[in-house]
Amino acid sequence: MMTGNNKQGDLNMEKWLTLEQIAEYLQMSTSSIYKMAQAGKIPAYKVGRQWRFRKKEIDRWVKNQTRGK
Repeated sequence: MMTGNNKQGDLNMEKWLTLEQIAEYLQMSTSSIYKMAQAGKIPAYKVGRQWRFRKKEIDRWVKNQTRGK
């Protein structure tokens, strides 16, 4: 029987976020994030008709954006 306390499984799971979650995380509008994803300006993956974002990649992208300025 599997339980919700599977720590080993949790360690192997990557954190994927939705468009809405990334917009909230970055404090930007969902339409801005959507346009950036479509244009390839932010690391994003299309799964079916929805966009998904890896939190690690977004954090790295933000760090690189702030260094470039």
